[in-house]
Amino acid sequence: MRMRKKKNLDKRLESCGEYLISCENSSLNYENAFNEQHFIDFNKIFKNNRPIVLEVGCGKGAFACTYAREHPTTNVIAVERVTNAIITGCESAKAQQLPNIIFMKCCAEYLPSYIKSGSISQIFLNFSCPFPKASYAKHRLTHERFLKIYELLMAPGAVICQKTDSPRFFEFSIESFSQYGFKISNVSLDLHNSDFEGNIITEYEKRFSDMGCPIYRLEARLD
Repeated sequence: MRMRKKKNLDKRLESCGEYLISCENSSLNYENAFNEQHFIDFNKIFKNNRPIVLEVGCGKGAFACTYAREHPTTNVIAVERVTNAIITGCESAKAQQLPNIIFMKCCAEYLPSYIKSGSISQIFLNFSCPFPKASYAKHRLTHERFLKIYELLMAPGAVICQKTDSPRFFEFSIESFSQYGFKISNVSLDLHNSDFEGNIITEYEKRFSDMGCPIYRLEARLD
């Protein structure tokens, strides 16, 4: 069921223009996104060349905004394709006057066209849609076709951090990362009952945790 467009959405988006980049290019598709360059100058946007972290599928932006606030010397790119969700994050960033975050309305498949290779120091995949049907596996954000994108964007030593409430998706992700050549570490099968420090709880995470669901987490690196 399609989400109803939020009231005054266009005006709200316009009022948050300094926090939003709308990446809409009808010529792009998954295949040519690797070759068709529309690179964004993030150093110019952030007015510095500090390390950049990327959250793919940021939803309403609670994690991204909290991370930006808690890590003022790191720049944050928060990517989301659903306008109804991304507006909440933009408005939150504006209300907090966060100088180190920008939201991109963009499909993950098109990121290679907008973000230069080797420029991302950390990638967050927080509660991505698990697409439980086997026929939809290629849409999972830890599928090989997305790992190819992350590999291109990642700087040397960069890490991917994934959290999910879905054990089947977590198993799929471990297999997918491993087969691609990523080294997996810091695996938790019950994050909230572990000794992990510095966890930022997302809106989905709180919901699932309150329901008694364990939270799964891992880190993946290529070197």
